Amino acid sequence: MNTAMNDTIIATQDFPSPSQISVNGIELEVFEAGQHNKGNPIVLCHGWPEHAFSWRHQVPALVAAGYHVIVPNQRGYGHSSQPTDVNDYDIEHLTGDLVALLDHFGYADAVFVGHDWGANIVWSMALLHPNRMKGLIALALPYQVRGEQPWLAMMEQFLGDDNYFVHFNKQPGVADAILDQRTGQFLRNLFRKNLAPTPPEPGMMMINLAESDTPQGEPIMSDAELAVFVSSFERTGFTSSINWYRNLDRNWHLLANTDPVIYTPALMIYGANDLIPPFEQLPEFVPNVDVVSLACGHWIQQEKPQETTQAILSWLAKLSD
Repeated sequence: MNTAMNDTIIATQDFPSPSQISVNGIELEVFEAGQHNKGNPIVLCHGWPEHAFSWRHQVPALVAAGYHVIVPNQRGYGHSSQPTDVNDYDIEHLTGDLVALLDHFGYADAVFVGHDWGANIVWSMALLHPNRMKGLIALALPYQVRGEQPWLAMMEQFLGDDNYFVHFNKQPGVADAILDQRTGQFLRNLFRKNLAPTPPEPGMMMINLAESDTPQGEPIMSDAELAVFVSSFERTGFTSSINWYRNLDRNWHLLANTDPVIYTPALMIYGANDLIPPFEQLPEFVPNVDVVSLACGHWIQQEKPQETTQAILSWLAKLSD
């Protein structure tokens, strides 16, 4: 699908038109709404394998609530830059992009909202750039405390060689090629209600997900909405976004000197049917956190848009008090 058609699909959903903004040595494709609410910024960060469009349901309500809404396609996604060096997708670069985005708009701080990998970026912003955070909202992925063992080694020990995090790192290019060849079917089969929050393990399960003509669960979006995601990944391929996973151990080292306790006011939104379990010790490491659980799977803000929006707005009102 060409760029013009992709833009037409986005426009039909009342989603703002994008701008290309130069930050941190790259360009980000940024969707911006509520510019008249200057001085009250909120930044929405998507997950994998997603797109800024995943926040389409929340943008109008946030604008109506008085927020200047900034929704980037983060590096490696959409029409944002796709650096070729794997290290250019580490946590310093990803959070640095958001800091530079605040600088571009002239903001000292903002509320940051993240889903899935975007939640990881938002938690990391609170570790690396706490002075730029007014508050944070994380969906699906709770705070991942840095332990004594690098993350990939820990995952391999407890989840095995076939875990997709490990597979992405130990067999670079294999999963990328499978998903590039079957982009439409993979995304159609992945974005379903109450299914696994991540692509299935490598081997037959991943191939089956990409090839299956009988996906399980109800779709969380219309064909026109899904086409935005499909056209984006058909243009970019999956390697640049999977490179985020290939920096897990590098990120572990980069976060070595950070205080593990996050004092930024936070809201954690879980999907009750998500396979990512709640982090029971979250209040110990995030003492100023509120927790909400919604009756849905992993794709929280798309599966339960009204409930998610209400939870966000209620917490933002509390933050402003």
